[in-house]
Amino acid sequence: MTATRADLHIDRPTVADGAALWRIAKDSNALDLNSSYSYLLWCRDFAGTSAVVRDERGEPVGFVTGYVPPDRPGTLLVWQVAVDAAQRGRGLAARLLDGLTERVAAEHDGLTAIETTITPGNTASERLFTSYAERHGATVERTVLFEAGDFPDGPHDPEVLYRIGPLSL
Repeated sequence: MTATRADLHIDRPTVADGAALWRIAKDSNALDLNSSYSYLLWCRDFAGTSAVVRDERGEPVGFVTGYVPPDRPGTLLVWQVAVDAAQRGRGLAARLLDGLTERVAAEHDGLTAIETTITPGNTASERLFTSYAERHGATVERTVLFEAGDFPDGPHDPEVLYRIGPLSL
C-alpha cells in the first residue's frame, strides 16, 4: 500500500473491486468498456501489475491495469487508466502510474519500459504518459500498433503504441 494523501491510498485491486473498476471505466466516457467479467478476471489474475486508489471508506476511485507480456519481461503494458470524475484534477492518475511502476520494478527484476496505446486526440492520456516519461528521464517512441481497419467491430480510431524507456526507477 502506498500513501497519497490522508484520505486516499494506493493498493492492489481485489476481485471485490471489479465492479467498481467497471463502473469507473464506463463513466469515463473515454475508455473502451470491456465486459464486467473481464474486470473481475483482471482484479484476480493481474492484481500484481495493477493498482487502485481508495478513498477514506476503502472504495476504489481510480485504477490502472497492466500486465507484463511473457515475451517482453522488462516491459509493463498499461492497459487502462481511469479516475472517478469527482476525483479528477488531483494528480491521481500520475500517482497511480508512478506507484504501480515502482512496485512492478521492485517485484519484477529488470523493468526497463512501459507501453500503452492511445487513440489520437486523447489529450489527457497523451499528457499523462509524456509527463511520466519526463519525470523518469525516458524517451517516448510512438508507432501505430493497430490501424482503424484492424478492428472487426465497427468504426474505431487507430491505436498508437507509446513505448517509454529506458526507465530509471
